[in-house]
Amino acid sequence: MGYIYLLSLLGGIACMLLLDFRYRLFFWHDARSATIVTLVGLVVMLAWDLAAIGLGIFLRGEGEIATGLLIAPELPIEEPFFLLFLVLCTMIIYTGLRRIHERRAERHAS
Repeated sequence: MGYIYLLSLLGGIACMLLLDFRYRLFFWHDARSATIVTLVGLVVMLAWDLAAIGLGIFLRGEGEIATGLLIAPELPIEEPFFLLFLVLCTMIIYTGLRRIHERRAERHAS
């Protein structure tokens, strides 16, 4: 039962990548830029987490669905996967909304 959260995150990441593949929004639109944005976003948010952990703001909670494995003090193994999921969701929603906006603008212009 200790891997439910991690498996759910991996499933969510897979679903976001399937959406991306279907509509060519992020990685399947421009893989190089998407990789850079994803890595920068992940590094910045991990640094943010580590700073907050260092200040005693973020603490790891106990849960039956989590693995209990830590990659740093108070930083569970699931956290980078959650942050990756967050970056993917944000960028796929952003690029999808931008595409909708551009198509509406094109229709109104013609």
